[in-house]
Amino acid sequence: MAFDFLQLDKKRIVVFGVANKKSVAYFIGKTLIDAGCRVDFVVRSDARHDQVGKLFPNSSIYVCDVEDQSQIERVALAIGSSGKIDGLVHSIAFADYEGGMKPFHLTGRRQFLRTLDISCFSLIAIANAFSQHFNHDASVVTVSISTTKMASENYGFMAPIKAALDSSIVFLNKSFSNFSNVRFNAVAPGLLKTSASAGIPGYVDAYLYAEQIIPRRRAVQTQEAADVACFLLSPRSSGIVAQSIVVDAGMAINYFDQKIIDKVMEIPKQDQE
Repeated sequence: MAFDFLQLDKKRIVVFGVANKKSVAYFIGKTLIDAGCRVDFVVRSDARHDQVGKLFPNSSIYVCDVEDQSQIERVALAIGSSGKIDGLVHSIAFADYEGGMKPFHLTGRRQFLRTLDISCFSLIAIANAFSQHFNHDASVVTVSISTTKMASENYGFMAPIKAALDSSIVFLNKSFSNFSNVRFNAVAPGLLKTSASAGIPGYVDAYLYAEQIIPRRRAVQTQEAADVACFLLSPRSSGIVAQSIVVDAGMAINYFDQKIIDKVMEIPKQDQE
């Protein structure tokens, strides 16, 4: 038997947010199952239940629309009634770009608050609903982004909401510390090739640009982000608390790459010598 370094064998993990085989949550769930975990999946609709059931035929699949508090409480009770939980993955994000992408100052109140509810507050609501079903030292991991301080126009108002998500894990850790050792962290990947991201206007160009900026000239792979999430779920990361772990393959250190500068400035090679 292979040495279980991450100590995940037989752990029970709940994964929210699988949409398809390109989802971060899909890669996390598959990796956890390969590591010997029992994984329960929670999806947002009956149609998604059938799709994910085909991907993970040996796992329990539950339906929960996180905009409905009663559904959150119902799924927590259903899952918790069959035993304690060692970890939970919150991989839920939705941006209401109704009317198309607009300058940030034109963001609509209803759009912003609905996106905040689904993408950020849902973590708080889920954590609260599951609070009595966690093992004492369970690990909760959410999916953020590599930076919330870069004003990427095509990401719209999602970055400020991810900033709220990053802050929420700090306060959840403090709040839960009053009665448990449950810890909250985030994996914060750079640009990924997912179905959800493909729907963002201009995302493909940004993704291709990221591949040029990253020192290895290859974008972050979804599996790389999933691997970090699985580490954060494992007992081996017990000393990591209230952190957003950036997984960007070094993009943030290489904005002044000479090759990119030369392209932008259109400096002929002979003029460089």
